[in-house]
Amino acid sequence: MIRTMIKSVGAFGATMFAATAALAQEAAEAVAEVAAEAAAAVPEEVVEAAAAVPNPGNNAWMMTATVLVMLMILPGLALFYGGLTRSKNMLSTMTQVGAVAALAMLVWIMWGYSLAFGPTAIEGTLGQFFSTGSYFLSSVTPDTTAATFSDEVISEYVFVSFQMTFAAITAALVLGATAERMKFSATMLFTIIWLTIVYFPIAHMVWAGGGLLFEMGALDFAGGTVVHINAGVSGLVLAYLLGKRKGYPTEPMPPHSLTLTMVGTGLLWVGWFGFNAGSELEADGFAGLAMINTFVATAAGGLAWMVIEKLMGHKGSALGFCSGIIAGLVAVTPAAGNSGPFGAVVLGIVASLVCYFAVAKLKPKLGYDDSLDAFGIHGIGGIVGAVGTGFVNTLFNGPGNGAAESMMAQVNIQVIAVVVAIAWAAIGTLIAGLAVKYTIGLRVDEESEVNGLDISEHGERAYN
Repeated sequence: MIRTMIKSVGAFGATMFAATAALAQEAAEAVAEVAAEAAAAVPEEVVEAAAAVPNPGNNAWMMTATVLVMLMILPGLALFYGGLTRSKNMLSTMTQVGAVAALAMLVWIMWGYSLAFGPTAIEGTLGQFFSTGSYFLSSVTPDTTAATFSDEVISEYVFVSFQMTFAAITAALVLGATAERMKFSATMLFTIIWLTIVYFPIAHMVWAGGGLLFEMGALDFAGGTVVHINAGVSGLVLAYLLGKRKGYPTEPMPPHSLTLTMVGTGLLWVGWFGFNAGSELEADGFAGLAMINTFVATAAGGLAWMVIEKLMGHKGSALGFCSGIIAGLVAVTPAAGNSGPFGAVVLGIVASLVCYFAVAKLKPKLGYDDSLDAFGIHGIGGIVGAVGTGFVNTLFNGPGNGAAESMMAQVNIQVIAVVVAIAWAAIGTLIAGLAVKYTIGLRVDEESEVNGLDISEHGERAYN
């Protein structure tokens, strides 16, 4: 009897379970059908707008990276350059770095962002300029977004700010070649012209969709051509236009504070993580790759310079260590997300070697007065890094994400990008420099130079 009841209950339960499952399936199908009809009824533009929501993690990382790049300028670059000058020019050098960066930020929002990243107006070279919607970022709102390298987006204001710091530091880097003799007013006027006809077009060519070198497949992860070759070559042209400092090279002009230069170097290295890892525009694995490369290439560059000094019969110096660190950072910039860590180490070592001989041998031989070696380290290091990126992108455990079918084809593209950047920077800087020279003049008078630019240009002293 009990067995019969159990069988009956079991049969009833099985029947009820099957009926419930069938009803659940029918309900699920009905819900799915209603959801599909509802989705189809939503306008496509609404769906796109809903999809284009900034990723909070990426947004937070990019805001952090932007602040890190700002750290590179003030106080990083200001202390690095200031410590390398003579004490009578310390304050003026730091003031020029800060003022030029501030001016670049204002120019960037007025028309720079439009020229660099607006729709291509002049095929391959310039973004949209004659568009009133682009002035003062009037087309950018808290709701507009900028695309990254995946399906994610970030706030366009964040992207604008990040790229703004790149324009600011590039303009400031040029000052390393002109320190201790260029008028403050000339520096400011030159910066406006130079940003407009040199930096913005090169940034568009390399980084913006539709840009000449971007469409060609040139690899520049964080600014080897846009920042370092551009600033270094521009500095060299300006150094020739200005002429040598009074007493150079017969009088000794050692750095007045290598302590401050070392502090500035450390701040530059820390800030460079925002510079390189931030250029991925996302907090992902490639940002991590750029981060580790920024560690190891820099370490290799700093130590390699000291070894080269020792091999050349000198003592390994603090100045050499700082120079090697900057050379390593510069060289890995275009390869930060395009190379494995071993390739980054190789780039750091090679850049230190080449930059050392550029500063110690090439500079005296050619006789130019690049005060703080902007060309010798940023220009030469940028060339090494840009061309070297073509090699390390496939060798040394690189990701091999170049546009070319073979390594040498990618190297050829990199060489073309380097040549274009050098030519554009040199010609544009010559035009901007001559325009300033024949209007308000480039150089301070002899008395002002002897007294120091701190007093003659700003009426203050760094040390009282």
